[in-house]
Amino acid sequence: MNLFVYSDLDPQSKAYLAKKLPSGIEPFIYDSASEEASKAAFTQAEVIFGNPPSSWFGTGHQNLKFWQLESAGFDQYQQLEVPAAVANMGDFFAQACAETMVAGILALYRGLPTLQRLQQEKNWQGKAVRFTLDLLSEKKAIVLGAGTIGKAVKQLLEGFGTKVKMSARQNPAAEIHSLEDLFLELPYTDLVINTLPGNAGKYVSAAFIQQMKQGSLYANVGRGNTTDEAALIKALQQGQLAGAVLDVTEVEPLPQQSPLWEMENVLLTQHTGGGQAREMERKIDRFVSNLQRFIAGKPIQNQVNLAQGY
Repeated sequence: MNLFVYSDLDPQSKAYLAKKLPSGIEPFIYDSASEEASKAAFTQAEVIFGNPPSSWFGTGHQNLKFWQLESAGFDQYQQLEVPAAVANMGDFFAQACAETMVAGILALYRGLPTLQRLQQEKNWQGKAVRFTLDLLSEKKAIVLGAGTIGKAVKQLLEGFGTKVKMSARQNPAAEIHSLEDLFLELPYTDLVINTLPGNAGKYVSAAFIQQMKQGSLYANVGRGNTTDEAALIKALQQGQLAGAVLDVTEVEPLPQQSPLWEMENVLLTQHTGGGQAREMERKIDRFVSNLQRFIAGKPIQNQVNLAQGY
């Protein structure tokens, strides 16, 4: 069975993959120095692991039977018609993303960016800072999206005593199911955490941000295109919002001229939210486990529908 791998594997990860693969699987790992050979191998692959460019999916691929994405999101592939079973990474990134968001929120509430700056300046201002600090335990939060990341965020926040509601159109785990009802809640909500997929473009619009409580925080670990970034920047500059924790932005890498770089009330985690120790090895483990299920004729885990976006 021919396997095409489109992933940034270092030598250690390549060796780990070779060790884990079932017998009879012949891997071809993408090599930018051999673009034509890579595309030829991609076209003939029966199994794909990774996220190749969507433009590569043209004619052909009649042999493709199973495709394991390396990500949880797959917005860039929604227009594709692929004659194969497709799986994403499911909840692989959920806990890490949730911990990143809560860590950033806590950092802003407890003044850590300010204290870090004062430490670098060797400037002791403890008493002045002390009375600016806030408590996560006293806050009301809304999580946008009730998927694996949203649920993990809610669980962590509730551990701190935060009152949390989730917003999703159809998911029964959510308490809020319409934008109208959400707008009624926003003026009384201290913290909004966005975990939405890319098909919810500009969901956090200028009108949405205007409805948010004065002095509230915004966090985004979903997709950058789900937020009107210009409206967010304006709200931060004018003091309507107290701060933001952003793992994603509209354009990545974030352009040098973006005001977000220099805002003291913004934490940019640079799309590292899902990062974790032994990340690639753990991804390979998930892929190989799913591949073995596929070969054995068992249902694959985390199967998705590209057209539907989930």
